[in-house]
Amino acid sequence: MPQAKLVVERQTHRKKSPFIRFLKQWDIQLMALPALLFIFVFSYIPMYGVMMAFQDYSLFKGFLQSPWVGFKHFEMFFNAPEFWTVIRNTLVISILKLCIGFPAPILLALMLNEIGRRFFKRLVQTISYLPHFLSWVIVSGFVTSILSTDNGSLNLLLQKLSLIDDPINFLSEPSYFWSILVATNVWKEIGFSSIVYLAAIAGINPHLYEAASIDGASRIRQIVSITIPSIMPVVIVFSILAIGNFLNAGFEDILLLAGNPVLRDVSDVLDTYVYRIGIQNSRFSYATAAGLFKAVISVAMLAGANYLARRSGNSLW
Repeated sequence: MPQAKLVVERQTHRKKSPFIRFLKQWDIQLMALPALLFIFVFSYIPMYGVMMAFQDYSLFKGFLQSPWVGFKHFEMFFNAPEFWTVIRNTLVISILKLCIGFPAPILLALMLNEIGRRFFKRLVQTISYLPHFLSWVIVSGFVTSILSTDNGSLNLLLQKLSLIDDPINFLSEPSYFWSILVATNVWKEIGFSSIVYLAAIAGINPHLYEAASIDGASRIRQIVSITIPSIMPVVIVFSILAIGNFLNAGFEDILLLAGNPVLRDVSDVLDTYVYRIGIQNSRFSYATAAGLFKAVISVAMLAGANYLARRSGNSLW
């Protein structure tokens, strides 16, 4: 009888309208209101400006009086001499950040979980996630100081080890830029990103490890057979979000680290290109078209990744 009563209660709860459930959870829903307002004001209202991509927009004429030109600016963007350079840089930097930056927090979380001493574990975790709270202005200054040819730490170390004779200007050499950018991003975000995976690992039933230990499984075997499969739903969800942000190769980090015009051929990505063309050169319609192109591709990639992940039962929607 109690089970039958529970089934009836569940069916009754499902039949309730969303409005009634909303009223019963009004206090919880109210907590989400500031975030919804923030998204609406700063994400949805600005979408009104997307129409600039189809206009020869003028600040003096405004949205309503600027002439419509259809896909003129998209054609100009696709035929621009720097189009393939920008696309190449965006794809290469995004792939490097995804292939190196995405699994790095997972590996750190797995290693931290294996540390037995709680004090040392907390110390390492604290040190690793502190760089996340530093602005890119501070981080770029820190990196510039280390790589400087004038008493830079890295150049001094390489010279002491007799690996180089003269200092290397790393931030003026295009061949080094991608490595510096990706390494800096990983160093800055690895600790903070690992918190989610550490929380997922903490939720694993400890009896699974005890049973595996009794069966003679090593720590590596326990990680492969228990830890990784248990956190895989979290990994899949975050991988979907990472693929959706795939074309967001970076803006602040590239803008600050690639201050030398010599690096433009390897540093100019869609975000910096839109900023340079739209803000600095005041070509608002052209920049909007380039930004809209990136947004459409990102949405398509997010939907595709979610579709593939849905087969495993861990999709976003």
